[in-house]
Amino acid sequence: MNPIKNIIILLLTISFTGCITQFVPETDEDKDILVVEGMITDQPETYTVKLSKSMPLGKKAALKPLKGCSVSVSDDKGNYYLFRESSTAGTYLSDKSVFSGVAGRKYTLHIFTGNATPSHYSYQSLPMELISTPPIDSLYYEKVVIKEKDENSGPKEGCQIYLNTHDESGKCKYYRWDYTETWEFRLPYMVTNHICWITNNSTVIKIKNTSVLSENVIRKYPLNFISSETDRLSQKYSLLVNQYSLNEDEFNYWEKLQNVSQDVGGLYDVIPASIPGNIFCVEDPAERVLGYFSVSGKSSERIFIKETFRGLINLYRQCPVDTIYGNKPIPNLNSSVWVIVDEPYSMPPYKIITDKKYCADCTTRGVTIKPDFWDEEK
Repeated sequence: MNPIKNIIILLLTISFTGCITQFVPETDEDKDILVVEGMITDQPETYTVKLSKSMPLGKKAALKPLKGCSVSVSDDKGNYYLFRESSTAGTYLSDKSVFSGVAGRKYTLHIFTGNATPSHYSYQSLPMELISTPPIDSLYYEKVVIKEKDENSGPKEGCQIYLNTHDESGKCKYYRWDYTETWEFRLPYMVTNHICWITNNSTVIKIKNTSVLSENVIRKYPLNFISSETDRLSQKYSLLVNQYSLNEDEFNYWEKLQNVSQDVGGLYDVIPASIPGNIFCVEDPAERVLGYFSVSGKSSERIFIKETFRGLINLYRQCPVDTIYGNKPIPNLNSSVWVIVDEPYSMPPYKIITDKKYCADCTTRGVTIKPDFWDEEK
Protein backbone atom coordinates (compact mmCIF):
# COMPACT_ATOMS: atom_id res chain seq x y z
CA MET A 1 0.00 0.00 0.00
CA ASN A 2 3.01 2.28 -0.23
CA PRO A 3 1.61 4.39 -3.12
CA ILE A 4 -1.09 5.77 -0.76
CA LYS A 5 1.45 6.96 1.80
CA ASN A 6 3.71 8.41 -0.90
CA ILE A 7 0.85 10.39 -2.46
CA ILE A 8 -0.41 11.68 0.89
CA ILE A 9 3.06 12.88 1.92
CA LEU A 10 3.63 14.44 -1.52
CA LEU A 11 0.40 16.39 -1.45
CA LEU A 12 0.81 17.53 2.13
CA THR A 13 4.36 18.65 1.34
CA ILE A 14 3.21 20.61 -1.69
CA SER A 15 0.48 22.23 0.39
CA PHE A 16 2.74 23.21 3.28
CA THR A 17 5.92 24.40 1.57
CA GLY A 18 6.89 26.80 -1.17
CA CYS A 19 9.06 29.75 -2.10
CA ILE A 20 6.20 32.22 -1.55
CA THR A 21 4.53 33.16 1.75
CA GLN A 22 2.58 30.15 2.94
CA PHE A 23 -1.19 30.26 2.41
CA VAL A 24 -3.29 28.24 4.84
CA PRO A 25 -6.98 28.24 3.81
CA GLU A 26 -9.65 28.48 6.46
CA THR A 27 -10.82 25.04 7.56
CA ASP A 28 -12.73 23.43 10.35
CA GLU A 29 -10.22 20.56 10.37
CA ASP A 30 -8.48 21.13 13.71
CA LYS A 31 -7.32 17.58 14.39
CA ASP A 32 -5.12 15.08 12.70
CA ILE A 33 -6.60 12.35 10.50
CA LEU A 34 -6.28 8.58 10.83
CA VAL A 35 -4.44 7.01 7.88
CA VAL A 36 -4.90 3.26 7.32
CA GLU A 37 -2.89 1.03 4.99
CA GLY A 38 -3.86 -2.63 4.99
CA MET A 39 -4.32 -5.65 2.77
CA ILE A 40 -5.18 -9.32 3.04
CA THR A 41 -4.95 -11.83 0.19
CA ASP A 42 -5.61 -15.50 -0.46
CA GLN A 43 -1.91 -16.32 -0.11
CA PRO A 44 -0.39 -17.89 3.06
CA GLU A 45 1.61 -14.86 4.06
CA THR A 46 1.81 -12.35 6.90
CA TYR A 47 -0.62 -9.50 6.36
CA THR A 48 0.18 -5.96 7.45
CA VAL A 49 -1.97 -3.09 8.68
CA LYS A 50 -0.23 0.26 9.18
CA LEU A 51 -1.85 2.99 11.26
CA SER A 52 -0.70 6.60 11.42
CA LYS A 53 -1.97 10.11 11.92
CA SER A 54 -1.57 12.90 9.40
CA MET A 55 -0.55 16.31 10.73
CA PRO A 56 -3.18 19.08 10.90
CA LEU A 57 -3.28 21.56 8.02
CA GLY A 58 -0.45 24.08 8.30
CA LYS A 59 1.86 21.74 10.18
CA LYS A 60 4.98 20.01 8.85
CA ALA A 61 4.04 17.27 6.36
CA ALA A 62 4.61 13.90 7.98
CA LEU A 63 2.79 10.80 9.12
CA LYS A 64 2.98 9.86 12.79
CA PRO A 65 2.81 6.11 13.55
CA LEU A 66 -0.11 5.22 15.80
CA LYS A 67 0.99 2.85 18.54
CA GLY A 68 -0.95 0.84 21.10
CA CYS A 69 -4.06 0.11 19.04
CA SER A 70 -6.12 -3.06 18.90
CA VAL A 71 -6.40 -4.41 15.34
CA SER A 72 -8.37 -7.42 14.11
CA VAL A 73 -10.10 -8.82 11.03
CA SER A 74 -13.40 -10.69 11.03
CA ASP A 75 -15.04 -12.74 8.30
CA ASP A 76 -18.67 -13.46 7.42
CA LYS A 77 -18.44 -16.84 9.16
CA GLY A 78 -18.03 -15.22 12.58
CA ASN A 79 -14.26 -15.74 12.86
CA TYR A 80 -11.97 -13.09 14.36
CA TYR A 81 -8.23 -12.86 13.76
CA LEU A 82 -6.08 -10.63 15.97
CA PHE A 83 -3.08 -8.69 14.66
CA ARG A 84 -0.08 -8.05 16.91
CA GLU A 85 1.86 -4.81 16.98
CA SER A 86 5.37 -5.31 15.62
CA SER A 87 8.60 -3.65 16.72
CA THR A 88 7.98 -1.08 13.98
CA ALA A 89 5.73 1.58 15.49
CA GLY A 90 2.24 1.65 14.01
CA THR A 91 2.64 -1.65 12.13
CA TYR A 92 0.35 -4.56 13.01
CA LEU A 93 0.90 -8.10 11.72
CA SER A 94 -1.22 -11.23 11.32
CA ASP A 95 -0.17 -14.79 12.18
CA LYS A 96 0.07 -16.64 8.87
CA SER A 97 -0.13 -20.01 10.63
CA VAL A 98 -3.74 -19.32 11.69
CA PHE A 99 -5.12 -16.87 9.12
CA SER A 100 -5.22 -16.81 5.33
CA GLY A 101 -7.86 -15.15 3.22
CA VAL A 102 -10.33 -17.39 1.38
CA ALA A 103 -11.93 -16.51 -1.95
CA GLY A 104 -15.66 -15.86 -1.66
CA ARG A 105 -15.60 -14.75 1.98
CA LYS A 106 -16.12 -11.20 3.16
CA TYR A 107 -13.69 -9.55 5.57
CA THR A 108 -13.97 -6.51 7.83
CA LEU A 109 -11.13 -4.60 9.47
CA HIS A 110 -11.62 -3.48 13.10
CA ILE A 111 -9.48 -0.85 14.86
CA PHE A 112 -9.77 0.38 18.42
CA THR A 113 -7.42 3.25 19.21
CA GLY A 114 -7.79 2.96 23.00
CA ASN A 115 -5.30 5.15 24.80
CA ALA A 116 -3.49 5.89 21.52
CA THR A 117 -5.89 8.80 20.94
CA PRO A 118 -7.84 11.02 23.34
CA SER A 119 -11.15 10.04 21.72
CA HIS A 120 -10.75 6.25 22.27
CA TYR A 121 -12.68 5.79 19.03
CA SER A 122 -13.36 2.59 17.08
CA TYR A 123 -13.00 2.29 13.33
CA GLN A 124 -13.94 -0.40 10.87
CA SER A 125 -14.06 -1.05 7.16
CA LEU A 126 -17.00 -2.02 5.02
CA PRO A 127 -17.22 -5.81 4.48
CA MET A 128 -15.03 -6.65 1.48
CA GLU A 129 -15.39 -9.84 -0.57
CA LEU A 130 -12.20 -11.60 -1.59
CA ILE A 131 -12.33 -12.23 -5.35
CA SER A 132 -9.83 -14.75 -6.70
CA THR A 133 -7.45 -13.52 -9.36
CA PRO A 134 -6.30 -15.58 -12.36
CA PRO A 135 -2.63 -16.41 -12.86
CA ILE A 136 -0.46 -14.11 -14.95
CA ASP A 137 -0.28 -15.70 -18.39
CA SER A 138 3.09 -14.24 -19.34
CA LEU A 139 5.67 -11.57 -18.64
CA TYR A 140 7.94 -10.59 -21.51
CA TYR A 141 10.03 -7.69 -22.74
CA GLU A 142 10.98 -5.92 -25.93
CA LYS A 143 14.00 -3.79 -26.72
CA VAL A 144 13.14 -0.17 -27.44
CA VAL A 145 15.37 2.12 -29.49
CA ILE A 146 15.49 5.34 -27.51
CA LYS A 147 17.95 7.10 -29.80
CA GLU A 148 19.37 6.11 -33.17
CA LYS A 149 23.08 6.26 -33.90
CA ASP A 150 24.29 9.60 -35.17
CA GLU A 151 27.63 11.22 -35.98
CA ASN A 152 28.20 12.19 -32.35
CA SER A 153 27.16 9.06 -30.44
CA GLY A 154 25.99 5.49 -30.76
CA PRO A 155 22.45 4.19 -30.37
CA LYS A 156 20.65 3.93 -27.02
CA GLU A 157 18.29 1.11 -26.11
CA GLY A 158 15.80 0.63 -23.30
CA CYS A 159 13.54 -2.20 -22.23
CA GLN A 160 9.72 -2.32 -22.07
CA ILE A 161 8.20 -5.09 -19.94
CA TYR A 162 4.69 -6.28 -20.79
CA LEU A 163 2.08 -8.48 -19.12
CA ASN A 164 -0.66 -10.76 -20.46
CA THR A 165 -3.51 -12.18 -18.38
CA HIS A 166 -7.13 -13.29 -18.70
CA ASP A 167 -9.95 -14.70 -16.59
CA GLU A 168 -12.20 -17.27 -18.24
CA SER A 169 -14.52 -17.32 -15.22
CA GLY A 170 -15.31 -13.64 -15.67
CA LYS A 171 -15.23 -13.04 -11.91
CA CYS A 172 -12.19 -10.75 -11.95
CA LYS A 173 -12.68 -7.66 -14.10
CA TYR A 174 -10.65 -5.13 -12.14
CA TYR A 175 -6.91 -5.57 -11.69
CA ARG A 176 -4.03 -3.91 -9.89
CA TRP A 177 -0.31 -4.71 -10.11
CA ASP A 178 2.74 -3.87 -8.09
CA TYR A 179 6.25 -5.17 -8.49
CA THR A 180 9.66 -5.56 -6.93
CA GLU A 181 12.71 -5.09 -9.12
CA THR A 182 16.16 -6.46 -8.33
CA TRP A 183 19.30 -6.00 -10.35
CA GLU A 184 22.96 -6.89 -10.16
CA PHE A 185 25.61 -4.30 -10.83
CA ARG A 186 29.40 -4.44 -10.84
CA LEU A 187 32.03 -1.81 -10.27
CA PRO A 188 34.64 -1.65 -13.05
CA TYR A 189 37.42 -2.03 -10.46
CA MET A 190 38.55 -5.12 -8.56
CA VAL A 191 37.89 -3.66 -5.12
CA THR A 192 36.68 -5.76 -2.21
CA ASN A 193 33.01 -4.97 -2.68
CA HIS A 194 32.58 -4.82 -6.43
CA ILE A 195 29.45 -6.96 -6.99
CA CYS A 196 26.16 -5.89 -5.40
CA TRP A 197 22.39 -6.18 -5.77
CA ILE A 198 19.72 -3.49 -5.42
CA THR A 199 16.03 -4.13 -4.67
CA ASN A 200 13.30 -1.52 -5.13
CA ASN A 201 9.53 -1.68 -4.73
CA SER A 202 7.25 0.02 -7.24
CA THR A 203 5.69 3.35 -6.30
CA VAL A 204 3.44 3.86 -9.33
CA ILE A 205 -0.21 2.81 -9.52
CA LYS A 206 -0.92 0.18 -12.19
CA ILE A 207 -4.59 -0.72 -12.73
CA LYS A 208 -6.80 -2.01 -15.54
CA ASN A 209 -10.54 -2.44 -16.03
CA THR A 210 -11.80 -5.14 -18.43
CA SER A 211 -15.51 -4.63 -17.73
CA VAL A 212 -15.70 -2.21 -20.66
CA LEU A 213 -13.94 -4.63 -23.04
CA SER A 214 -15.58 -7.23 -25.26
CA GLU A 215 -13.57 -10.00 -23.59
CA ASN A 216 -11.92 -10.39 -20.19
CA VAL A 217 -8.41 -10.43 -21.65
CA ILE A 218 -5.44 -8.12 -21.07
CA ARG A 219 -2.77 -8.21 -23.75
CA LYS A 220 0.55 -6.40 -23.84
CA TYR A 221 -0.08 -4.26 -20.77
CA PRO A 222 2.95 -1.92 -20.37
CA LEU A 223 4.10 -2.69 -16.84
CA ASN A 224 7.54 -1.11 -16.54
CA PHE A 225 9.96 0.74 -18.80
CA ILE A 226 13.71 0.73 -18.10
CA SER A 227 15.69 3.51 -19.73
CA SER A 228 19.36 3.63 -20.68
CA GLU A 229 19.98 6.22 -17.93
CA THR A 230 20.36 3.51 -15.26
CA ASP A 231 22.56 0.46 -14.69
CA ARG A 232 19.58 -1.87 -14.19
CA LEU A 233 20.30 -3.62 -17.50
CA SER A 234 24.08 -3.70 -17.22
CA GLN A 235 24.33 -7.25 -15.82
CA LYS A 236 21.15 -9.03 -14.86
CA TYR A 237 17.68 -7.78 -13.93
CA SER A 238 14.65 -9.40 -12.30
CA LEU A 239 11.07 -8.22 -11.88
CA LEU A 240 8.63 -9.93 -9.49
CA VAL A 241 5.06 -8.92 -10.37
CA ASN A 242 2.05 -9.29 -8.08
CA GLN A 243 -1.42 -9.27 -9.64
CA TYR A 244 -4.40 -8.37 -7.42
CA SER A 245 -8.15 -8.62 -7.95
CA LEU A 246 -10.26 -5.57 -7.10
CA ASN A 247 -13.95 -4.87 -6.80
CA GLU A 248 -15.39 -1.89 -8.65
CA ASP A 249 -15.33 0.44 -5.62
CA GLU A 250 -11.66 -0.21 -4.89
CA PHE A 251 -10.77 0.18 -8.57
CA ASN A 252 -12.45 3.61 -8.53
CA TYR A 253 -10.47 4.51 -5.41
CA TRP A 254 -7.13 3.58 -7.01
CA GLU A 255 -8.12 5.36 -10.22
CA LYS A 256 -8.72 8.58 -8.29
CA LEU A 257 -5.39 8.21 -6.50
CA GLN A 258 -3.74 7.63 -9.87
CA ASN A 259 -5.25 10.86 -11.18
CA VAL A 260 -4.00 12.72 -8.12
CA SER A 261 -0.46 11.40 -8.53
CA GLN A 262 -0.39 12.58 -12.15
CA ASP A 263 -2.23 15.89 -11.85
CA VAL A 264 -1.12 17.36 -8.51
CA GLY A 265 -0.17 21.01 -8.74
CA GLY A 266 -3.07 23.35 -8.12
CA LEU A 267 -5.07 24.49 -5.12
CA TYR A 268 -8.26 22.97 -6.52
CA ASP A 269 -6.81 19.59 -7.55
CA VAL A 270 -8.37 16.50 -6.01
CA ILE A 271 -6.69 15.74 -2.68
CA PRO A 272 -6.64 12.42 -0.77
CA ALA A 273 -9.00 13.73 1.93
CA SER A 274 -11.67 14.15 -0.75
CA ILE A 275 -11.26 10.57 -2.02
CA PRO A 276 -13.60 8.33 -0.02
CA GLY A 277 -12.13 5.08 1.23
CA ASN A 278 -13.91 2.13 2.85
CA ILE A 279 -13.05 2.86 6.51
CA PHE A 280 -15.20 4.89 8.90
CA CYS A 281 -15.37 5.91 12.54
CA VAL A 282 -18.06 3.97 14.42
CA GLU A 283 -18.79 6.72 16.97
CA ASP A 284 -18.55 9.61 14.48
CA PRO A 285 -19.27 8.53 10.88
CA ALA A 286 -18.63 12.10 9.69
CA GLU A 287 -14.97 11.91 10.74
CA ARG A 288 -12.54 11.67 7.83
CA VAL A 289 -10.38 8.57 7.54
CA LEU A 290 -7.72 8.21 4.83
CA GLY A 291 -6.72 4.97 3.16
CA TYR A 292 -8.30 1.71 2.08
CA PHE A 293 -8.54 -1.81 3.46
CA SER A 294 -7.85 -4.06 0.46
CA VAL A 295 -9.10 -7.64 0.22
CA SER A 296 -7.67 -9.25 -2.90
CA GLY A 297 -6.80 -12.45 -4.63
CA LYS A 298 -3.13 -12.50 -5.54
CA SER A 299 -0.94 -14.25 -8.10
CA SER A 300 2.73 -13.64 -8.85
CA GLU A 301 5.22 -14.14 -11.65
CA ARG A 302 8.90 -13.32 -12.11
CA ILE A 303 10.93 -12.43 -15.18
CA PHE A 304 14.70 -12.33 -15.61
CA ILE A 305 16.48 -10.21 -18.20
CA LYS A 306 20.10 -10.85 -19.10
CA GLU A 307 20.91 -9.35 -22.46
CA THR A 308 23.15 -6.69 -23.94
CA PHE A 309 21.56 -3.27 -24.34
CA ARG A 310 23.41 -0.58 -26.27
CA GLY A 311 24.15 2.89 -25.00
CA LEU A 312 23.74 2.31 -21.26
CA ILE A 313 25.00 5.13 -19.08
CA ASN A 314 28.46 4.77 -17.54
CA LEU A 315 28.05 5.75 -13.90
CA TYR A 316 31.79 5.46 -13.20
CA ARG A 317 33.26 7.67 -15.90
CA GLN A 318 34.32 10.32 -13.39
CA CYS A 319 35.80 7.91 -10.83
CA PRO A 320 39.61 8.24 -11.27
CA VAL A 321 40.86 11.53 -9.87
CA ASP A 322 44.62 10.94 -9.46
CA THR A 323 47.45 8.46 -9.96
CA ILE A 324 49.93 7.98 -7.11
CA TYR A 325 53.30 6.44 -8.02
CA GLY A 326 55.40 4.48 -5.57
CA ASN A 327 54.54 2.59 -2.41
CA LYS A 328 54.35 5.50 0.01
CA PRO A 329 51.25 5.70 2.27
CA ILE A 330 48.40 7.78 0.88
CA PRO A 331 47.18 10.54 3.21
CA ASN A 332 43.52 10.24 4.29
CA LEU A 333 43.16 6.82 2.67
CA ASN A 334 39.64 5.43 3.32
CA SER A 335 38.68 8.75 4.87
CA SER A 336 38.34 11.10 1.94
CA VAL A 337 40.03 9.06 -0.83
CA TRP A 338 39.83 5.40 -1.84
CA VAL A 339 42.05 3.17 -3.97
CA ILE A 340 40.29 1.70 -7.00
CA VAL A 341 43.33 0.37 -8.89
CA ASP A 342 46.40 -1.06 -7.15
CA GLU A 343 49.38 -2.17 -9.28
CA PRO A 344 52.21 -2.86 -6.77
CA TYR A 345 54.27 -4.91 -9.25
CA SER A 346 54.30 -2.45 -12.11
CA MET A 347 57.44 -0.49 -12.86
CA PRO A 348 57.00 1.92 -11.28
CA PRO A 349 54.23 0.71 -8.95
CA TYR A 350 51.18 2.93 -8.85
CA LYS A 351 47.68 3.37 -7.41
CA ILE A 352 44.66 5.11 -8.89
CA ILE A 353 42.51 6.87 -6.31
CA THR A 354 39.04 8.36 -6.23
CA ASP A 355 37.21 10.84 -4.03
CA LYS A 356 33.85 9.14 -4.70
CA LYS A 357 33.14 6.28 -2.33
CA TYR A 358 30.52 4.68 -4.60
CA CYS A 359 33.35 4.03 -7.08
CA ALA A 360 35.26 1.96 -4.50
CA ASP A 361 32.48 0.24 -2.55
CA CYS A 362 29.26 -1.05 -4.12
CA THR A 363 27.55 -1.25 -0.71
CA THR A 364 27.00 2.50 -0.84
CA ARG A 365 24.13 1.63 -3.22
CA GLY A 366 23.37 -2.05 -2.69
CA VAL A 367 24.18 -5.22 -0.75
CA THR A 368 26.70 -7.97 -1.41
CA ILE A 369 24.31 -10.79 -0.44
CA LYS A 370 23.06 -12.58 -3.54
CA PRO A 371 19.24 -13.02 -3.50
CA ASP A 372 18.05 -16.59 -2.96
CA PHE A 373 16.16 -16.60 -6.26
CA TRP A 374 18.96 -15.15 -8.37
CA ASP A 375 19.96 -18.37 -10.15
CA GLU A 376 16.39 -19.65 -10.66
CA GLU A 377 15.73 -18.21 -14.13
CA LYS A 378 14.15 -20.66 -16.57
